[in-house]
Amino acid sequence: MRVIVTGGGTGGHIYPAIAIAQGIMAKWPDSEVLYVGTAGGMESRIAPAAGITFAAVTARGWQGRTPGQLVKALAAIRKGETEARKIVEAFSPQAVIGTGGYVCLPVAAAAILKKVPVYLHEQNAYPGLSNRLISIWAQRVMTTFEEAAAHFPPSVRKKILLTGLPVRQEIAAAGRQEACARLGLDPGKLTILAVGGSTGARSMNLAMLTVIRHFYKDPAVQILHACGQRDYEMMQQRLEEAGVLYSGENNILLRPYIDEMQYALGAADLCIGRAGAAFLAEMTLCGIPGILVPYPYASGDHQTYNARSLEQKQAAVVIEDKKLSGEMLLQRIQEILFNESRRAEMRNNSRKAARPEALNAILQVLSQIEAGIPENRV
Repeated sequence: MRVIVTGGGTGGHIYPAIAIAQGIMAKWPDSEVLYVGTAGGMESRIAPAAGITFAAVTARGWQGRTPGQLVKALAAIRKGETEARKIVEAFSPQAVIGTGGYVCLPVAAAAILKKVPVYLHEQNAYPGLSNRLISIWAQRVMTTFEEAAAHFPPSVRKKILLTGLPVRQEIAAAGRQEACARLGLDPGKLTILAVGGSTGARSMNLAMLTVIRHFYKDPAVQILHACGQRDYEMMQQRLEEAGVLYSGENNILLRPYIDEMQYALGAADLCIGRAGAAFLAEMTLCGIPGILVPYPYASGDHQTYNARSLEQKQAAVVIEDKKLSGEMLLQRIQEILFNESRRAEMRNNSRKAARPEALNAILQVLSQIEAGIPENRV
């Protein structure tokens, strides 16, 4: 099987593409997979590091939504399509699999022009613009949230299959004892995990200062807070001013980021975080209740759609970023953490919302490529 995988712009598009590519190579060892992204995107580093061959094309998002930026975006797409057409001709793939981001547009356009079947995976409850456009010509559209179907064109909905989002196998592998031992946490204490994404979240960090001060030296509760590199010095200074030790002493562990998220999730009784699809897939796979603060500037406000989906399933509660305060966050934490029956119900609902077989479901769809249906027409 020869497949091009494409997706970029954010880790939310890239990591599912990586998981799908690795799944293809594991299931069909003779496969050849080429990752196509942009030269300056995160994917240019992540794909080769994952052992996947990489090629670059030109692409640009419609930044600022102004007419001038639209002209520049369209020019970049046209150039990228020409580059992608050469890649498609040289690689001769049997299919192109897109996971979203503006780089998908020129690659999918080249594939469609060459009559190469296109498959899509949409991570969010509100689909991105690229996937909505490409979906009209796609063979199959695989989704993470059932709510996503309503936002695709009516003609596309018969091609939609709810698969879930593929998550790294090691995420759910760590038990509580091992996870706490790796992080220096006490397995006998209730553990709050707060994460704001790779760069952190200023509003969440400021709210967490109130939470940390409240629970400092609490014999029953411990906090692991990944505040992001940008705010790490600020958080250190604020905690030092409050007389809070934060390097694992007593019950507070502050870090700029967490490399091995499987251990953080393995230790957590409650997660506080943004609502990116990948994070929610990991959180639910581990069956953790969530307090979600969607990033308000995500394209199409898709994080709010993601968060509301889990809230409707009673696996999480949602706080709007503009309404977030330390006092409100503390109240929500106390309502869940110290109500054992509610926490157990949310934990069960979180686990029900997970789709641990997501990768297998996606590979099942792609197995028709291996079977030669539809055939490659390049």
